[in-house]
Amino acid sequence: MQPCAAQADMPAVEEVKAVAEEAYIYGLPLVMAYTASYEFWLDKASSQYKSPMGELVHSRRVFTYEDTAVIVPNSDTPYSFVCLDLRAEPYVISVPAVEKKRYYSIQFVDWNTFNFGYIGSRATGHEAGDYLVAGPEWKGETPAGIKGVLRATSQFTIAIFRTQLFGPEDLPNVAKVQDAYQLKPLSSFLKQPAPPAAAVLDFPKSNTQLAKTNFFELLAFVMQVSPPGPEEKDIRAKLASIGLGEGKKFDFHELPPAHKAAALEGVKAGMAKVQERTATIGKRINGWQVGSAFGNRDFYQGDWLLRAAAAQAGIFGNNAVEAVYPMTRWLPDGEIIDTSKHKYTLTFPAGQLPPANAFWSVTMYDGKSQLLIKNPINRYLINSPMLSGMKKNDDGSLTIHIQKENPGGDKESNWLPSPDGPIYMVMRLYWPKTEAPSILPPGEGTWQPPGVVIEK
Repeated sequence: MQPCAAQADMPAVEEVKAVAEEAYIYGLPLVMAYTASYEFWLDKASSQYKSPMGELVHSRRVFTYEDTAVIVPNSDTPYSFVCLDLRAEPYVISVPAVEKKRYYSIQFVDWNTFNFGYIGSRATGHEAGDYLVAGPEWKGETPAGIKGVLRATSQFTIAIFRTQLFGPEDLPNVAKVQDAYQLKPLSSFLKQPAPPAAAVLDFPKSNTQLAKTNFFELLAFVMQVSPPGPEEKDIRAKLASIGLGEGKKFDFHELPPAHKAAALEGVKAGMAKVQERTATIGKRINGWQVGSAFGNRDFYQGDWLLRAAAAQAGIFGNNAVEAVYPMTRWLPDGEIIDTSKHKYTLTFPAGQLPPANAFWSVTMYDGKSQLLIKNPINRYLINSPMLSGMKKNDDGSLTIHIQKENPGGDKESNWLPSPDGPIYMVMRLYWPKTEAPSILPPGEGTWQPPGVVIEK
């Protein structure tokens, strides 16, 4: 690699500030995706470490407050994970026949945070099949019998398996499905010799703190394994003007003091824009933000601010056709929900539960960290599989009690434990129904989430 741009080649201070702002907005999802990947698959000392790259690992539980590598985690479905290095050759993922009542999905999201493909109940059905996952530069032929080809836009990609759990007693059945998922390099699948291994990479260390202090260095690394699409030509050229580009090793600390200060100001401005955009994803309906912020390259069409806002709202989220995520911090009048001050309720009228082909849930997070809440009953959500054990009102409606203390009695079954302070709450509709009433298209659908209210 060549050293970063020399001081004499640096643009004016004001231009550095502007480019740094754009770099932050463009690069935030890449740095977040890499940081999560580093903690999951590269840093064996991390409390979040899952497995080596290329090794499919299964979680025989749902996420809890102890899972901190990814903000706004789903606690509905046991996960299986793998991170694939696609530089040497593609991989083949084989899925079993899955019973029709059990929803499952495999989401393929690369280090650009583009959802470039799906396998599962909605996307491909419940039949068994073999699918090829290839990198952006693979030029081989698709083998006979492969049902579909999924092509990443970066050389590294994540596959996120979600397998529906109907209750604690159902875990052994979920494990059977998980164990039937198979992953093989293409050469192994074809029983052929493996191609030459890809070059050994020096993966830069990352965690939540380093993602802030070493942001530009981490971005430079991810860009090297993520060849630009046509819509990235202009932004990549701007980044190259401050030394961020292919073949260049960026060192923020080598910048002249004035340029370094300008870059930090640019990052600060970029952060503010991302936060502002996150709060305006979709449409505000009864205090819920209802929209769709996740998709593939064609979905974003170079809207880097939307992509950054999506990552900030809950990185690795699904496309709307797979899942819609209304989120709230607010009462319908815009007041912040703070469970250190009030008790709240959320009531679904009779016959108006969230319309989903698979299942729905309402999950509670800490309003500051966007992580799950430690609580005395280890309950992080209310979801549709729990309905049989919940109490309905006399008129058939369903009320969820949102408060920090256990309401006790027959209200406990409907209690969603909350933090001692502001909340962040996410509703999930997996495989949302397309016929009315429907939440689709997000923000414009015929079904709307009811508002949270202060308990009377």
